[in-house]
Amino acid sequence: MNDSLPAATPADIDSDTDIASEAELEALARLLLASSNVLVLTGAGISTASGIPDYRDEDGVRRGRLPIQGAEFRAFEAARKRYWARSMLGWPRLAQARPNAAHRAIAQLEAAGRVAAVLTQNVDGLHQQAGSRRVMELHGSIHAVRCLSCGALYERARIQDELERLNPALADAEAAVLPDGDAQLEPDADADFHVPSCDLCGGMLQPDVVFFGDGVPAARAAEAEQAAHACDAMLVVGSSLMVLSGFRFVRMAAQAGKPVAAINRGLTRADPLLAFKIAASAESVLPRLMSLVLEGRRA
Repeated sequence: MNDSLPAATPADIDSDTDIASEAELEALARLLLASSNVLVLTGAGISTASGIPDYRDEDGVRRGRLPIQGAEFRAFEAARKRYWARSMLGWPRLAQARPNAAHRAIAQLEAAGRVAAVLTQNVDGLHQQAGSRRVMELHGSIHAVRCLSCGALYERARIQDELERLNPALADAEAAVLPDGDAQLEPDADADFHVPSCDLCGGMLQPDVVFFGDGVPAARAAEAEQAAHACDAMLVVGSSLMVLSGFRFVRMAAQAGKPVAAINRGLTRADPLLAFKIAASAESVLPRLMSLVLEGRRA
């Protein structure tokens, strides 16, 4: 790497194109090489190149209508019918998604000892598929389903088979794919939908994720807080940080005087706290960044 480059400043590192400059990449590479415990925090923007839509536009504004709230799901049968009908149509697309170059680059940086852990707001499991070993899924996994009565855990693929068996008329319906395995469904199309129950106790099944309006489980939150306290630098990838459950870890690191950088195409809630930001897509930046870091490590 070119050590004669001047130190980067926020004004220098805030591009408005999808192509990061060499100066931007080298500045971020220097941060990673100077840190021994880097925590990577990822959001929906890292998975868009894998075909999974994200929630917000580049201004951080939510697209579409609000998702089903956790309390609503548990209290009303109609809400459960709506959720599972849409999930039956949307989940197969998510299940077929594969890691992209950004996921793989993070896994390689971890394998090289330059990333200590990944804290993800995503529920798609793509970091694990890419080979990352220490992954904390802040909002759970869409690939598992839990019984709220007895705690039995099911693979989501098994529940998909049951959903399609109980609802053959809707199983082949065409629907636009939405974030996190959701799908657009016409109003009242789910009126006669049949929702499966737990095989063991007949209890209510819920995807093993943190619904909007629900809190992150205490043990999981404590693990994430410990990682944020232990890190000496943080890299945010593909997240607007508009949701407090992710933003608070960035705020925690910044208040402790730790450098926080971001790779995100649009605005983030933490922009005033960032050491610098590269406003480009994760899949265009991270493979190049990884090469620079590994070259610098060998130098």
